[in-house]
Amino acid sequence: MTALTLSTAAAPGLRADAIVIGVAKGAKGPVVAPGAEAVDKAYDGRLAGVLETLGASGAEGEVTKLPAPSGFKAPLVLAVGLGPVPEQDAGYDAEALRKAAGIAARTLSGAKKAAFALPVTDAADAGAIGEGALLGAYSFDAYKENGKDPKAKNGKAPLAEVTLLGGKPRDKAYKAAVERAVAVAEELNRARDLVNTPPNDLNPEAFAAIAQAAAKEHGIKVQVLDEKALVKGGYGGILGVGAGSAAGPRLVKLSYTSSKAKKHLAFVGKGITYDSGGISLKPAGHNETMKCDMSGAAAVFAAVVAAARLGLEVNVTGWLALAENMPSGSATRPGDVLRMYSGKTVEVLNTDAEGRLVLADALWAASQEKPDAIVDVATLTGAMVLALGNRTFGIMGNDDAFRTALHEVAEEVGEPAWPMPLPEHLRKGMDSPTADIANMGERMGGGLVAGLFLREFVGEGITWAHLDIAGPAYNEGGPFGYTPKGGTGSGVRTLVRLAELTAAGELG
Repeated sequence: MTALTLSTAAAPGLRADAIVIGVAKGAKGPVVAPGAEAVDKAYDGRLAGVLETLGASGAEGEVTKLPAPSGFKAPLVLAVGLGPVPEQDAGYDAEALRKAAGIAARTLSGAKKAAFALPVTDAADAGAIGEGALLGAYSFDAYKENGKDPKAKNGKAPLAEVTLLGGKPRDKAYKAAVERAVAVAEELNRARDLVNTPPNDLNPEAFAAIAQAAAKEHGIKVQVLDEKALVKGGYGGILGVGAGSAAGPRLVKLSYTSSKAKKHLAFVGKGITYDSGGISLKPAGHNETMKCDMSGAAAVFAAVVAAARLGLEVNVTGWLALAENMPSGSATRPGDVLRMYSGKTVEVLNTDAEGRLVLADALWAASQEKPDAIVDVATLTGAMVLALGNRTFGIMGNDDAFRTALHEVAEEVGEPAWPMPLPEHLRKGMDSPTADIANMGERMGGGLVAGLFLREFVGEGITWAHLDIAGPAYNEGGPFGYTPKGGTGSGVRTLVRLAELTAAGELG
């Protein structure tokens, strides 16, 4: 993990491989952002003109390299675009700072140390820059020939150290912001690692073992239900999905408690460690990235550990519904009926609609503790990707105010999201002549149908929301901002921020 420190040092005298500055897009050309005053002065106040000559405009995501001025101990200045100059006294948006820092960290892979002289007006800015830098420096090379070498990232090590200039190392607020950035980024990157791990190495049992080790390290109570316990408890959904695999399913419960907590949140994650579609086999071309179908469970796991590391004054319980969905002679068939943990029966019309089955059992289990709210996270439907694209997740729920609050939380932390409805007329499509409900309904609006199915397994009177992260959970394109190719850790920051606000009494 990249090291993160605060410093009051002046940019010219700091020994580093590069000085990172911000440049914004002004009405008449690039504008040097606050934080880079010493660099601009060394260019005799003409840095903006030099950058413009080099083709810089200040647009978001733009990167311009130039030699450091005479007298600087760092050899390179890296100018990163922040987007439009903010309105007077508005300051730079936290997400713009996160993205700029992430791009700089990615660009500087192979460097030992970089000084970030981006705009810092308060501790929140320092936290945003630190978080973006740590997320942008992420690399997953465990399975490459040089992966055992911690210095190797396709021949280059991730940026080793980030020094934030303009911060206040002795200020409690700044120190807390940096500590938060480190905890959240490390746990989000842990989630990314899990999503990127090949399914031959991450089956339900292996995932459960990782969760147990982390729980022990951070003082979290953990309970793992194996196949025998699931059979004894009547968890028909999880067992039905895992029936076709040689790797048995698991239900993992992680409980973080605070002696000062007044609220209890439950997070439920879909953890299909590989999804072949089961007997309803996925078509060719849709299997290669299905190791990411446990992204919801990874997000929940990371969020609970982050809450523990931050010592939040709220109780948080994480439920990881883990199974591998495979076709075999023992697999659940289309037409089979499963008796769920809640006692309801489900006719399985499509074994590739399996995520909702494992979540249903976990949602009912979470409901038995009567938490103040339940949030489930899942790569649930391709329909949600069609609706919202690859970078935005959908939010559904049984409480409009809570759904709206979650949307605001997601946007605050930089996770694009959109509130979606649960139209009552779509429920009828899941009526079954054989069972209480079918796991499929109308094809159009499939993401909403899945949400309606999940709602059936939430305890009466409990506030609930569903995050369908099928689009943003796995980035098959090139990296952007602080987001790498592969697993993204989508949902982690929304859950952590929800927990923080609940602990502070600002939600619920």
